[in-house]
Amino acid sequence: MFRTALRNVLAHKARLLMTVLAVMLGVAFVSGTLVFTDTLGNAFRNQSAKSYDNVAVSIETFAGDDEKTPGIDDATLEKIRGLDGVASATGRVNGFAGVADPDGKLIGNGWSNTGANFSPGKDGKDPQYTFVEGSGPAENGSVALDKDTASKGKYKVGDPVRVATNGPVKEYTLSGIFTTEDGAVNAGGSLVLFDTPTAQKLYLKPGVFQNATVSAAGGVSDQKLLDEIEPLLPKDATAQTGKALADQQAKDIESGLTSLNTMLLAFAGIALFVGIFLIANTFTMLIAQRTRELALMRAIGATRRQVKRSVLLEAAFVGTLASVIGFVLGLGLATGLRSAMGLMGGKIPAGPLVVSPTAVISAFAVGILITVLAAWLPARRAAKIAPVAAMSSVHATASVKSLVVRNSIGGVITLLGSAGIVGGAATGGTSGRQLVAAGAFFALIGVIILIPLLSRPVIALVRPLLKKLFGVSGKLASQNAVRNPRRTGATASALAIGLTLVTGISVLGVTLGQAIDKMTTDNIKADYLVSMASGDSLDESALTALSKADGVSALSPQQAAWFEVDGDYFSASGVTPGDVEKVFALTTESGSLASLKDGQIAVGSKTAKKHGWKTGDTLPVKFDDDKKGELKVGATYKENEFLSPFVIPKELADRHSASTRPEIREIWIKADGGASKANEQSIVDALGDNPAMSVMDRQDIRDMFGGFINTALNIMYGLLAMALLIAVLGVVNTLAMSVFERQQEIGMLRAIGLDRGRVKRMIRLEAVVISVFGAVIGVGLGVFLGWAIGRTLSADIPGYALVIPWDRLGVFLLLAGLVGVLASLWPARSAAKLNMLTAIKTE
Repeated sequence: MFRTALRNVLAHKARLLMTVLAVMLGVAFVSGTLVFTDTLGNAFRNQSAKSYDNVAVSIETFAGDDEKTPGIDDATLEKIRGLDGVASATGRVNGFAGVADPDGKLIGNGWSNTGANFSPGKDGKDPQYTFVEGSGPAENGSVALDKDTASKGKYKVGDPVRVATNGPVKEYTLSGIFTTEDGAVNAGGSLVLFDTPTAQKLYLKPGVFQNATVSAAGGVSDQKLLDEIEPLLPKDATAQTGKALADQQAKDIESGLTSLNTMLLAFAGIALFVGIFLIANTFTMLIAQRTRELALMRAIGATRRQVKRSVLLEAAFVGTLASVIGFVLGLGLATGLRSAMGLMGGKIPAGPLVVSPTAVISAFAVGILITVLAAWLPARRAAKIAPVAAMSSVHATASVKSLVVRNSIGGVITLLGSAGIVGGAATGGTSGRQLVAAGAFFALIGVIILIPLLSRPVIALVRPLLKKLFGVSGKLASQNAVRNPRRTGATASALAIGLTLVTGISVLGVTLGQAIDKMTTDNIKADYLVSMASGDSLDESALTALSKADGVSALSPQQAAWFEVDGDYFSASGVTPGDVEKVFALTTESGSLASLKDGQIAVGSKTAKKHGWKTGDTLPVKFDDDKKGELKVGATYKENEFLSPFVIPKELADRHSASTRPEIREIWIKADGGASKANEQSIVDALGDNPAMSVMDRQDIRDMFGGFINTALNIMYGLLAMALLIAVLGVVNTLAMSVFERQQEIGMLRAIGLDRGRVKRMIRLEAVVISVFGAVIGVGLGVFLGWAIGRTLSADIPGYALVIPWDRLGVFLLLAGLVGVLASLWPARSAAKLNMLTAIKTE
């Protein structure tokens, strides 16, 4: 039977091509994902270990510019240096620093643009940085840049460099260019080195460090040093050995990559699931075409088990071949992904491509098992072929009883799944989404089982149109599409699965995007928003400068503040009284916002109602600086998504801040005459053309809040593309094998007058009908799932309302039709080229 299986694979290699391609693509996705994440993890682990090679003990604090988090002062650092066994102790301080390119734009992405202190030892070198040009900054007014940033900005040693921190932009002289293993730089950001006093002044306060690294003298245990250092540290500091920190970072890297791995493998699983239908369809059709051959094997003594084993061996051969090719392609995919990350600005540390035994075993196990599993039902049917079938050329067909049982099971599963989806939508929240997910799985399985039953009535609806538009070719195409409902169903199922997911995320994404957009437009009146590109707080000087800018009619910060009321902590927004209602859409429900000018506060109506507060009440509070006092409620307002539950005067927030620097997250501006180029330029000029500050108009604000939805949708579309490609291969495969199976019929049609053009048209229309049928099922189910998931989120999203993206759904259906046309090119050409006499003689 082994030789028989091998002979059959070689004999039908052309008809098994699409199966090999489907499995190959799925295996490439799986192996590429595993090799890519293993390579990424290994590179970052090695980088992490390298960066802590000479670190015996690492000390970290949450130092700020307040007394609650004092950090490590010079005296503490000197005590550590004085311990026996300490070779050196280096203090570190860091924060945001952005560098302008020659056009004045920020180099880097904002969140990974950092600044730090250059801390040379006795030899004048800082072990964390290797200088390729010049030297480290030795005095105020000079800085050093990492090599990539200097290259992007076209800077050379001695050039002036505009650097922005949280305050006004300043010009420094470039003293040197260095390379480093710093994570921010490897993430595509920039690193600016200042002399230590300047860095402390910028980010903390003189004589204080946030972190420190300690190196040990030869022969001294890291743990021994750690035990001696810990009693010397302030309460907010934590210390661990360099090895422990490197190990922890390695675990964090692994944890982060596990999430990426899981997401990519989930989409690979979807692609392989779609491939199951192609594989099962292929073997089903092969077995139907080989009915006489298999029956003859039974007649000469082959048992049912041997026939079944023969078919499964064929599947194993196909799966093994596809796995080998797919694994090699996966290695190429992993290499390509690594290169693509570099092109997008992310730097991956140098290192070899890591091919682990897990990746190899997983790839081959997936490829072979999926193929054998998909071929199991066809093999089972093959084993049931009676020896007497060798007397006839009639292909094996499903019994009426089997179809009735199939449809009954499918109906029950679909109803159960639909009930779960509706129940989850009604429940809402996390539990509701879990119920929707479970219901979606069963509903999808049920619909897949029912697709053969649905094919006849659905395709019957378009039959008159096809006949009217395309004549005999249209009539024959519609009849061929439902001749074998199982085959049509399996082919359409692959497209339906892919489009169910694509449509579901499209409906959900567009609905959420519109809700977020509505929330944005309904809650703000401002023409401009100013914020730091890094997400850090703005300096007070920005607010002062903007208040003097031409064209600014009103502005208010959104300054963070906190206080405690009756044991509960609340966040508050420090704003400018009199201007806040001009930049935010605030609906007063009681009292007046004018009371903010008198030092009173405004409370969101939901918060007030929950705690039983009303206008005129006096609340006992404990401020962030630990001082106590009383605040009078001057107004209640309808909650605004851009403000905290409490709105307080900025003066009050400043007076009770625990920090010497106010935490101004944003500045909102109303301009005379609305947004204009002149007003925007006035704001940019007032800020000193600061590359680290972002100035956005209302459209930019809408794009910022809605942009992540579009990005997520595009990522999902890209990841689902593999599943859709396999579905297309399924259409090609079904048509090609159908043409081979119907050679005699096509020959007869040619003999009675159907020319080659109409034969091609018949095959093309058949492909379009099957593709669009699968698309209609997928789009319908996807809209249903998008609605259900959206309902579970609606309570957390103000202004939520279902939006059906008719334009996208129309594009999906048109693309499905185009897929049918493209998929039919080869089969239609093959059918048209058949020699009619040879085809008529074919059994």
